Amino acid sequence: MFTKLLSRFAPVIYVQIWENQLKVTDVTKGISFNDVPIVVIKTTDKGEKKISGVGKKASQSLKHDEVAVNPFSHPRVLFSDFYVGEKLLQHAIKNLSNTKWIRPRPKLIIHPMEKIEGGLTIIEQRTFRELALGAGASAVKLHTGSALITSNIKFNELNDEGVSDQQNISSGSILASSGVFVFYLVIVVMAIWLFDK
Repeated sequence: MFTKLLSRFAPVIYVQIWENQLKVTDVTKGISFNDVPIVVIKTTDKGEKKISGVGKKASQSLKHDEVAVNPFSHPRVLFSDFYVGEKLLQHAIKNLSNTKWIRPRPKLIIHPMEKIEGGLTIIEQRTFRELALGAGASAVKLHTGSALITSNIKFNELNDEGVSDQQNISSGSILASSGVFVFYLVIVVMAIWLFDK
C-alpha cells in the first residue's frame, strides 16, 4: 500500500543516450543532468577499483592510477559496459534529486539516440531495461522514435517503442510455431500410449 502511494509521486526521468553525451531530465521538475558519459575509475594500492569521478571535468585531470571509461562507446553497439553504465545513471539521477530522506523510485524512459538502425535487438532491449532497473527505476519504458518534448511526457500514456514491428512478428511466429509443435507432440505421445495398450 505504502509502495503504491509512493509510486504515484515517483518522478519521471527521461534518459537520452548518445555515445558522447548523456542527458537525464527530471520531467516533473524540468531540470537536467547533461554531460559526457565518462566514469573515472581509480585502482587503489590493494588493487580494488573505485569510482573517483564522473563527466568531462573529471576525465580531464586523470591521475596515474585512474582510467576514464565510457560505457556507451563501442564500434557496433551503443552499450558496452553494464556496471559502469549503471553507476553513471545512478549518479545522474542522484544529481537531479535534492531529497535526502524517502525518495520514491523513479519511472525511467530510456531513449538510445544513435546506433539503433533496424530497431533494438531483444538483447539490447533487455540490457537497457536492466540498466534502468539497476539504477533504481520502479518502471521502465524504451523509446526509439524522435526526441520527446519533456513538458508533454505522460509516462502511463507512452507506448513502449523499444520493440519494432518486425520483432513483434518474429516473436509471434516463434510462439505460434512452438504451439503447433507442442500440439503435434502431444498427439504423437497419446498415439504411442494408446497403441502400447
